[in-house]
Amino acid sequence: MNLSELSTYEMIWLGVGLAGQLLFSMRFLLQWLHSERQRRSVIPVAFWYFSIAGGLTLLAYAIYRRDPVFILGQAGGIFIYSRNLYFVAQERRRSNTKVDAS
Repeated sequence: MNLSELSTYEMIWLGVGLAGQLLFSMRFLLQWLHSERQRRSVIPVAFWYFSIAGGLTLLAYAIYRRDPVFILGQAGGIFIYSRNLYFVAQERRRSNTKVDAS
């Protein structure tokens, strides 16, 4: 790919793809920093938000590129990340209910 040959429209989509990859990569940096601080492996809630933001952005890019492999991979991941956030929310509700009942 020769960047000088890309139209403005294509450059914008390239920027979208790069932004999505950056968001997606940030989740690993965030998880690593949290784990280092706690001296054990942890997955902070923000990991799932970065996963969804990066996944959605990369899905948009994959749709633009019409890449079925990339589309299926990102769409499946978004479901999993959303499901994990659902579990986090359920756990928080249960914890709040236990505190309120005390």
